Amino acid sequence: MPLMPEMLWLPNPEPGTPICLGFDGSENDDWTAIQAETIDGFSFTPRYGPDSRPTVWNPAEENGSIPRDQVHVAVDELFQRYKVERFYCDPHDWYSEIGEWSVKYGDNHVFEWPTNKVSRMYPEIKRFEIDLAQKRLRHDGCPIATTHAANAKKLGKFNQQYVLGKPANHQKIDAVMAKILAYTAAADARESGWDGIETDNRMFVFR
Repeated sequence: MPLMPEMLWLPNPEPGTPICLGFDGSENDDWTAIQAETIDGFSFTPRYGPDSRPTVWNPAEENGSIPRDQVHVAVDELFQRYKVERFYCDPHDWYSEIGEWSVKYGDNHVFEWPTNKVSRMYPEIKRFEIDLAQKRLRHDGCPIATTHAANAKKLGKFNQQYVLGKPANHQKIDAVMAKILAYTAAADARESGWDGIETDNRMFVFR
């Protein structure tokens, strides 16, 4: 699932930019990633902290487990830096943290969005692919997200649907999964009238 040809890794948007976020988390095997998209369709890997690290965590580089404290730091920095409209989170292994984010940042901004239901995930993958092909979506050239997108393999499901999976355990796809969640959050927000100024205060429950 290639994003685009390899390109310069562009800087993050300016503080105060209206964005949506997507989160795909793990415990100690797969990676954990946060991705973002602006109101005009610019998809990017946020950077955080004093050394501007990307919001992608490889447990192999973190003593075998995801540094949850750093994920919390990154989320807090992103909510302070940007106008976050929606944050779609795959809750697997992260239910408590997502609950805390919902309380802290508002349940009109933070939503559980499980990725394990084919009937819900397939249309979003397909829409993401089409918008990439039609150039409605552009990205920052992040090499991590580009590699994860290239790794992603389509796994066939019933009714001519498919989901994304890893060709092998070492070929991770978590950043592109988070990117699709950020894309879905932004698409849903636009359909609900997101204009970058007012926030949508309605509550949504995904089952």
